[in-house]
Amino acid sequence: MNNIFKGKLVQIIIALTITFISFLPATSFAQLVYSTQYKYDADVKVYVTQYKYEADLIVYKCNYKYEVEGNKGLWYFTDYKYDAKKKIYFTDYKYDADIKVYFTSYKYEAGWVNKSKQHLFY
Repeated sequence: MNNIFKGKLVQIIIALTITFISFLPATSFAQLVYSTQYKYDADVKVYVTQYKYEADLIVYKCNYKYEVEGNKGLWYFTDYKYDAKKKIYFTDYKYDADIKVYFTSYKYEAGWVNKSKQHLFY
């Protein structure tokens, strides 16, 4: 093979790889969560608000793993921490939390209110 052909082949492989990665399913993000009992074991400390307007993120708790899509506040709680993308700790104090969430009963309400905190779940 000549060098020109090899160069074009490498460019094609790189382009295909980038295209493939951009179409990966949204579940590769961190909406599979595990609730840990210990603060030191958590990736993110979470405070649950009583009111929607206080929240950084409105969360809908999914019943099935396949319902999770992207970083949109659709959480599926795993039984094992090795299955989760993020380990969270529920704190009793607002000042101790990295993020404030409100749990909704409606899937369509889920989403980010404070997008500056969105990086915590990537």
